[in-house]
Amino acid sequence: MLDLVENHSLPRTAAFFDLDKTVIAKSSTLTFSKSFYQGGLINRRAVLRTAYAQFVFLAGGADHDQMERMREYLSALCRGWNVQQVKEIVAETLHDLIDPIIYDEAASLIEEHHTAGRDVVIVSTSGAEVVEPIGELLGADRVVATRMVVGDDGCFTGEVEYYAYGPTKATAIKELAESEGYDLDRCHAYSDSATDLPMLESVGHPHAVNPDRALRREALARGWPILDFHRPVRLKERRQAPARPALVAAAAVGAAAATAGLVWFVSRRRTTRARFALV
Repeated sequence: MLDLVENHSLPRTAAFFDLDKTVIAKSSTLTFSKSFYQGGLINRRAVLRTAYAQFVFLAGGADHDQMERMREYLSALCRGWNVQQVKEIVAETLHDLIDPIIYDEAASLIEEHHTAGRDVVIVSTSGAEVVEPIGELLGADRVVATRMVVGDDGCFTGEVEYYAYGPTKATAIKELAESEGYDLDRCHAYSDSATDLPMLESVGHPHAVNPDRALRREALARGWPILDFHRPVRLKERRQAPARPALVAAAAVGAAAATAGLVWFVSRRRTTRARFALV
């Protein structure tokens, strides 16, 4: 159970979430491949290759070598893409593609951390053009994501300016802690992959979410909580769900008020009758 309310006399804290297979059920970057194809950014062969990569990612996660190969492939793939076009495609398809694959359990955790007074930070290897809109959709306070070099023509050069992966995630978290005043010993972190061990080790409360085999072994050995997220749900449906209990509560309050009013009315009539009887 999370602390319900953060003690504001203490240093600030945050909850750091990996994105893919931790907050959402798929790879955020690969999920947009069909949209990029329809926008003319990639060809059919690239769509098939990214679909296969998505299958491998979902089936068993990705180790260090696979992540490096994916980075090289995606860097080469996006060379020459117009950044503004990418942002427009993501904005147009975000709700259709990402909203249905957000884990209900992750969305609830994000809400709990916010209620407790903690900042929520998404830390993802995917590109900033994809991660930042998703972070906004989730209500995150900050986003750490891979950044590609953009040329004077407004297009990706294919070079990586900052790669949010492995130890660099931990470095980014420590830099945020210094700039924002986070007490990392009291912070939380969530990830599905053993490649994020440096990030998990940098906080006082690490959690393994849908962990790959290597991370599961580490979590069991270190006594870290292991969480199972398996219920993707649209955020709109989550926001509508509490309306029913609220309506029931409102109806109960209304019924109680009506009952009290009826009791008062009957009592008043009896008192009035008694007075007339004494006259």
